[in-house]
Amino acid sequence: MTRERNTHAARRSASRALLATLLVCGLAGASACGKTVVIGDAPAPAAAAQSAPPPTAPAPDSAPAGNDTLQLVSGSAAEHGRSGNGGTVVGAALQVQPPVWVQLSAVDAPDLGPHLINVNQSTLYRFDRDTADPSQSNCDADCAATWPPVIIKEGGNVYLAGIEPSRIGAIRRQDGAVQLTVGGWPIYRYSGDNRPGDTNGQGIGGTWFAVGPDGGKAAQR
Repeated sequence: MTRERNTHAARRSASRALLATLLVCGLAGASACGKTVVIGDAPAPAAAAQSAPPPTAPAPDSAPAGNDTLQLVSGSAAEHGRSGNGGTVVGAALQVQPPVWVQLSAVDAPDLGPHLINVNQSTLYRFDRDTADPSQSNCDADCAATWPPVIIKEGGNVYLAGIEPSRIGAIRRQDGAVQLTVGGWPIYRYSGDNRPGDTNGQGIGGTWFAVGPDGGKAAQR
């Protein structure tokens, strides 16, 4: 009898959990339960089309070949049971391997207004010399060392706090890495930002700006 009661209790608990999940999905929309984004291929710049190096081979622990999607999940990584930073580095540190998951959060600052940060609270940027339609990065080599692209492992989760999932996309860079886009614009961090909340990259060269939740430029106030 005790075993039967325990079995029935477990079934009731599982049913309640399933019902709660369905209710959350229904109230918050499909994105709260995971929306799939297909990784697009960035076209090669016309001047470099013949000389561009072939895509870098996947690292041994990367996702299987053909896994060309990402999952968008509404809410922070912590709210979904994740700890740590997924492998996202800070400042000038080299991103040797793509993070297994990435978190993008919208925040409001007195000097910039609404803009995006990653899980380490590093400000994220966009580059005026990139294009949003089609989404294409024009920051490679030395540029990418100063402005590391926000990349992610294929098949990974992108946790979104305060951002409309429909704004998020992804492209495949010339080196084969998968870079996230917001409103079509490829996004980056700045190697000169070492502390949470730093915005040292804002306005550099008149082409780099903190990126807003819709992909627009955050304006200096």
